[in-house]
Amino acid sequence: MTPTATTPDTLAALLRGCVDERAQVRTDELSRRTVAHDASHVLLVPQAVVAPRDADEVARLLRETAAAGVPLTFRSGGTSLSGQAGGDGVLVDVRRHFQRVEVLDDGARVRVQPGVTVRHVNARLARYGRKLGPDPASEVAATIGGVVANNSSGMACGTRENTYRTLDSLVAVLPSGTVVDTGAADADALLRAREPDLHAGLLALRRRVRDDPASVATISRQFAMKNTMGYGLNALVDFDTVPELLAHLLVGSEGTLGFVASATFRTVPLRTHAATALLVFDDLVSAGRALPELVATGAATLELMDATSLRVGQGLADCPAAVAALAVDRQAALLVEYQATTPDELAHLAAAARPTLTGLHAAAPAALTGDAAVRRDLWHLRKGLYTSVAGARRSGTTALLEDVVVPVERLADTCTSLTGLFTRYAYEDAVIFGHAKDGNLHFMLTDRFESDEQLARYAGFTEDLVALVLGNGGSLKAEHGTGRVMAPFVRRQYGDELYDVMREVKRLFDPRGLLNPGVLLSDDPHAHLRHIKLAPRVEDEVDRCVECGYCEPVCPSRDLTLTPRQRIVARREIRSAELAGDAATARRLERAYEYPGVHTCAVDGMCGTACPVGIDTGLLVKKLRRERVAAPTAAAWTAAARRWGPTTAAASAALTVAAAVPRPLSPAVTAATGVGRALLGDDTVPRWTPDLPRGGASRRRPAPTAAPDAVYLPACVNVMFGPDEGAGVQVAFEDLCAAAGITLLVPEGIEALCCGTPWSSKGITAGHDAMRDAVLPVVRAATDGGRLPVVCDASSCTEGFRKLLADEARVVDVVAFVAERVLPVLGPVRRLDSLTLHPTCSSTQLGLNPALTAVAEAVAENVTVPLDWGCCAFAGDRGMLHPELTASATRREAAEVTRLGAQAHASCNRTCELGLTRATGVPYRHVVELLAEQALPLIRTTGSVSSSHPAREQA
Repeated sequence: MTPTATTPDTLAALLRGCVDERAQVRTDELSRRTVAHDASHVLLVPQAVVAPRDADEVARLLRETAAAGVPLTFRSGGTSLSGQAGGDGVLVDVRRHFQRVEVLDDGARVRVQPGVTVRHVNARLARYGRKLGPDPASEVAATIGGVVANNSSGMACGTRENTYRTLDSLVAVLPSGTVVDTGAADADALLRAREPDLHAGLLALRRRVRDDPASVATISRQFAMKNTMGYGLNALVDFDTVPELLAHLLVGSEGTLGFVASATFRTVPLRTHAATALLVFDDLVSAGRALPELVATGAATLELMDATSLRVGQGLADCPAAVAALAVDRQAALLVEYQATTPDELAHLAAAARPTLTGLHAAAPAALTGDAAVRRDLWHLRKGLYTSVAGARRSGTTALLEDVVVPVERLADTCTSLTGLFTRYAYEDAVIFGHAKDGNLHFMLTDRFESDEQLARYAGFTEDLVALVLGNGGSLKAEHGTGRVMAPFVRRQYGDELYDVMREVKRLFDPRGLLNPGVLLSDDPHAHLRHIKLAPRVEDEVDRCVECGYCEPVCPSRDLTLTPRQRIVARREIRSAELAGDAATARRLERAYEYPGVHTCAVDGMCGTACPVGIDTGLLVKKLRRERVAAPTAAAWTAAARRWGPTTAAASAALTVAAAVPRPLSPAVTAATGVGRALLGDDTVPRWTPDLPRGGASRRRPAPTAAPDAVYLPACVNVMFGPDEGAGVQVAFEDLCAAAGITLLVPEGIEALCCGTPWSSKGITAGHDAMRDAVLPVVRAATDGGRLPVVCDASSCTEGFRKLLADEARVVDVVAFVAERVLPVLGPVRRLDSLTLHPTCSSTQLGLNPALTAVAEAVAENVTVPLDWGCCAFAGDRGMLHPELTASATRREAAEVTRLGAQAHASCNRTCELGLTRATGVPYRHVVELLAEQALPLIRTTGSVSSSHPAREQA
């Protein structure tokens, strides 16, 4: 078929005709290049990217692109490792809008759309004591779309609780545009009427397979193991009706047969009781030999890590003590865990396993532990192992992860042969890890995969690998999907007859062959050698990234512009163009990068908390801002740093005047700031809106008469943005401390002091240095050389002061100080019925959230942190420079807050309170303010604290 939509304009018009105008259709170069990247080592750049809003829009897209002869590929989380989530036609982003979760039957089932992550679904199910069966290590970023498309399993679920086994039904959109709910009573009749060829063909294939004993035997053997190679032909043996056949053939089909608009799963019990041990063996073979005995003990997980894995783990900041203590040479380790729903059940499992554990010839056997902190660190290492190892690779090389399975009893010999292949083909940095209980090995190679010699070496290695795995009765793909990297070898694994059955499955569903072509089945013997992604050296913050996408679910700009992964790959695309001598493309991409890459990054650091190798993309953006900041802007901000007191006072006064403007005149004030933005740039001049508060009160306080217990540095942000009600957090904190008998010292000259965050986030080094020079002598004197702690009342400023002061003083957030020093002596507190709590990016990075929850629970009987909470992206002034960023970042959380309908709403940072107030329409206040209001009236009746305060008149 000759495509009728071949130009960007005609293709964009076709796509816009299929979707609601609110759905994004992108054909610009930057979007296409950045969305093209996923966690695999394969790269194809699409012609266009579209984000449909529902199944009907997907149906129209499928019909119209097929009529135009344009190939189409679905993309959700992009954690796929085998090249199945990208194409050079239309890329359909189904993560952005397909976000609904519906818990059914008191948690026994759950209906989920494809854009939701595994972790989010499990968070929704936790209150019911249930979880999803599949437990991929990438649960933080892996979405249900990918889970179904790849028949995900994981560390504990094996083949009994994987996607295929726990699927109840699904809503599918077929390539013809037919939408069918396979769980509906009329599903069979609908398919018979609307898809007669497919209906009859599936029944014929079922008979063909079942009537061939050799086919049945091969299928039984192959799918007794983890196996995601080719189509799931076990469906033709396991199920009888066409809706069941269709649903289970779609599982593991990698987007080549249709689109899963929602999937309903049978959930499994949440096994909250666990005991874990790290067993260290002399080498990989010894660990493999121990597996049959360990499997027999009923271990839920047996996770294998070779010596390279352990060495990389030792370089991580949060390395488990058991790993840090090793003198690693050739050792290998097994992470063993037993899981149960009750303490008695766990005790029984552990008691039965101990003789085997102690009888093993391990180099360093370890006792089972239920300590949550120890277990958390061990699992953090294991779940982030691929990205951690890949992040430690040589700069400029590409990480290529393979995934195979063999019968458990052959795992040790396979490991021996595999390490021999590494030596033969000079893959010196290769690493082996995996789910040993299932005979499932992951291994990673790193190389440039660029020159003829490198590609020939990879081709030879792959041929020998295929022979090794199939010779040991295994499968070439266990859980990462066939993708493009193993598509040429499907025939070799299954034989001609079953390969022909798979070809017929594809033809029945997708007769035009336009749905994700080249994935899962390919007659090109060299398909695995094509489109290999290269990683040019760019910046330190960029080079370690393996494009796994773990950062994306926590990024506040993910639904507006770019994610951290995309900000990084854009830098790689620019550098690749430069290295290719294509200066024009590099310049175009640089210009296009400015707003989405630099201006709309909140530099909140949340990506660093999710990244297994700790990449904070905000540091990259700060570096870019330093390089790009205009000299007049830098000079103005540096001058402001030297006169911060008058600057904040002027900002406070301006907001107070603006807030006093009658409502009918507010649009004129907003328009005036709009003129300034048009003249000087929307990344320079903030936009005033009527929801902004009046200015706040002075931070200045008289010196205390008693010896101080702490130095208090009230945040300047509270001067610029006054409280919506009450006297503000400074007054509240001071009153609480007075009630607790704690004396605070607010240093003289506080008006001129700031944590330095405004300058560091804008990349203005001279201004930050000027502020540090102002702060350090004041703090040294006030704290008596660091003897007294420093307390700050805005979590982002606490984080800023910690960085600015470094080792000069111990910096404590007001929330932690109140939780530790004030709450224990307050006595009874009159509590609200309910409170919705918003943690912040900085409270998360400071480890402050447990204290935040403790203070909130002193305020209200029922405290809820929304499951959809995230960084609000107000980020100092970013919410006024680019209000669309905050609106996008808070959209999901705001909807959940509305559903919760709590009596009060709290956070721990003034600008975050502004962002959430703007998003939800309800006032957010500092949790310490609410505590003071609930606790102090009762205390004041006893006369233990004065009802007056020197700052109340100012406030």
